[in-house]
Amino acid sequence: MAADNAEQIAPETCPTAAGMPMLGLGTWQNDSPEECAESVRTALETGYRHIDTAQAYDNEEAVGEGIAAADVDREDVFLATKVWLSNLAYDDVLETARESIDRLGVEYVDLLYVHWPARTYDPAETLDAFSELHEEGLIENVGVSNFQPEQLKEAVERCDAPILANQVELHPLLPQEEIRDACAAHDVEVVAYSPIARGDVFDQPEIQEIADKHDVSEAQVSLAWLREIGVTSIPKATGEDHIRDNWESLALELDQDDIETIDAIEETDRKVDPEFGLWN
Repeated sequence: MAADNAEQIAPETCPTAAGMPMLGLGTWQNDSPEECAESVRTALETGYRHIDTAQAYDNEEAVGEGIAAADVDREDVFLATKVWLSNLAYDDVLETARESIDRLGVEYVDLLYVHWPARTYDPAETLDAFSELHEEGLIENVGVSNFQPEQLKEAVERCDAPILANQVELHPLLPQEEIRDACAAHDVEVVAYSPIARGDVFDQPEIQEIADKHDVSEAQVSLAWLREIGVTSIPKATGEDHIRDNWESLALELDQDDIETIDAIEETDRKVDPEFGLWN
């Protein structure tokens, strides 16, 4: 598919999960203010309607500038950010979430995540603060990130506001079946970060074969597979070519053989593995 065909894929053709567009723009490590703002603007004018950032990315202001510069109404953008693990005490959540909203230049965010259940995270204090922000209308939805099944169950039971999503590393080399099953059991959506395994899907023979078969990029194959299994993806992209290539994945329909081939990949490779990860 030619790159300019991205313009033929309308925003409304992107499937949604509980109102959340299932393909978004990730902004991790996009810390050049000018480049970040431009990538967000480009993504929105290409058709994206889901933008993901975090306090720890140090780019919320630039993300907000990109949203403001785009010829897209704020109300049409699903905007997510995350509270860092040093800010998860009750008062710190309330204070830093408001600071995030101010930096983004908006009146509310559509989804606020607990970035990691670590360090200052306390289910009662942290989630009570998130629920208060939800009641005040400063956040439309509560999310968690990097939660394992046990912590997800606890959070769902403890949080007064419904939990919309659990954002985890997920790609063909880390399919996370247990977490996906737990999320389904609790009616929680799954959002995949690093959905192309930080580029490693390009070197995976099975993915290469499917990409050649459909005359698309390996990134598109990975993103289409995620969509087929009901997972939202937020691939990071800065340049216009990659932003458009990822968007074109919406036009790719994998057949059952393709899906089974990807599901059968035995190699596993976790890309994000901090010492405070609950799996360690």
